[in-house]
Amino acid sequence: MDEPVLGIGSRVEHPQFGKGVIIQVRTDAWEITFIENGTRIIQRDFAALKVIEAVETPSDLATYEKIEKSLIRVLRRFSDVQETVVMGQRWTGGRMVLYPGDTSLKEKEIPIDAFFHKIVMVRDRLRVLEQRVNSSTLNDEDKVSIQQYITRIYGSLTTFNVLFKNKEDYFIGDKGA
Repeated sequence: MDEPVLGIGSRVEHPQFGKGVIIQVRTDAWEITFIENGTRIIQRDFAALKVIEAVETPSDLATYEKIEKSLIRVLRRFSDVQETVVMGQRWTGGRMVLYPGDTSLKEKEIPIDAFFHKIVMVRDRLRVLEQRVNSSTLNDEDKVSIQQYITRIYGSLTTFNVLFKNKEDYFIGDKGA
């Protein structure tokens, strides 16, 4: 059976929460305010939701989710605001020890979370540099040249991807292109 096309204002009935009205449409769920049970998020694949009255959402409606994604894109593009990047759990509390080739010198020990923070700062500053190059008054040839150089820098830093918890935070180079 096809998934019902339910938009904001659609009236529904949930077996546990009773009657309600959809107040927000998300890609994977509906936000529904139930008369006696408040607002709940119900997944779209919940089969027991009974449709009382379906209201189609206009295709040009800006949902909270779309607005949030757009705002995040704008903030990343035009600000120096750093996002929270999570280090892989297996590295938490770890340390990095650098041993010099000269055995008469002492090794250097660094907490991995401090090193990770520095790597994230480098990544964020590269992103800001990339954005500033793209919005600069440089000619297209110079922009492309600098962009390629930045991409090669990202590629050189892929070794540190092992420290990141989430793949979307990884450094990505030119992949041999």
